[in-house]
Amino acid sequence: MAGAVNRPPHSLPRETLPTPDREALEAEILRLTALRGPEKSICPSEVARALDAEGWRRHMAAVRAAAAALAGAGRLEILRKGKPIPPEAMHGVIRLRAPRGETP
Repeated sequence: MAGAVNRPPHSLPRETLPTPDREALEAEILRLTALRGPEKSICPSEVARALDAEGWRRHMAAVRAAAAALAGAGRLEILRKGKPIPPEAMHGVIRLRAPRGETP
């Protein structure tokens, strides 16, 4: 077909849900970490995928910001290389878990 744009299917525009508000993100983070338990952690992408299975990647910055807010309030631990870090040190690959000894 002359003049047709040949793009791979993954680059086609698709409808995604709007980014949930901070309260919804925090609630989902706390729900998933509670389900996993204080000895195990979740990936931030699990939160984004639970809220928008198709367009989850675009929500990652908001999920990380919500996680930082929860960690700053002492309601969540952010892990890097298996060790808790303060929210201001958050970068790269992280995991999230309920604070040990507490049930959110």
